[in-house]
Amino acid sequence: MTGKILLVVHQEASNPGRVARQLRELGYDLDIRRPSGGDPLPANMDDHEGAVIFGGPASANDDHLDFIRAEIDWIEIALASGKPYLGICLGAQMMVRTLGGRVDLHPEKQVEIGYHPIKPSKAGCDIFEKPMCVYQWHKEGFNIPDGAELLACGDRFDNQAFRYGENAYGLQFHPEVTTAIMNRWLTNAAHMLEFPGAQGHADQVRARRRHDSETIRWLRNFLDIWLGSSKAA
Repeated sequence: MTGKILLVVHQEASNPGRVARQLRELGYDLDIRRPSGGDPLPANMDDHEGAVIFGGPASANDDHLDFIRAEIDWIEIALASGKPYLGICLGAQMMVRTLGGRVDLHPEKQVEIGYHPIKPSKAGCDIFEKPMCVYQWHKEGFNIPDGAELLACGDRFDNQAFRYGENAYGLQFHPEVTTAIMNRWLTNAAHMLEFPGAQGHADQVRARRRHDSETIRWLRNFLDIWLGSSKAA
């Protein structure tokens, strides 16, 4: 057995989706916790080989929420451990806050909901071999904090992925989303499809048919790199 990965989710119905599935296929046990529901975060990373914090409806700027403040503070423990950390959407934005960076709305109040292109930076060519079209669901973006390096950029929100140190990563997009998860979001949060810049339901379904297989392949390669089981790590 390769060890245990901590997965932090934010809603009762949250599903870590494809990330959880691929981690299990790699041989890891999963420790899924929901601080917003009262689950404690570990005092250290001694019992875990890595940690993933997923997205959620809250903002990384919601310091008035105890679980947001606790997670931002706890990320310091994860980073200090030197073990792999991955933040997805809200998890990336909270990592930015931990590192002293900013999380802001788009200056024109645009959102990224649906499939949007990203392209690798010079530093990100080991993670992103070529431009991709990835699934997004967010209205806030982040700057790149001091000491971190940009790995991928986009057209509407410039900063799409970054690395801090050797194995702490933040992704603005959602590689974990399965078709079932996407359909649930499109149903339960249908009002967000009216936001400026959001893609419609049918457009997202069509785009998924074109682009999802590439995301599956990319995620498996990325997890190998992130966890150090690839020669590219």
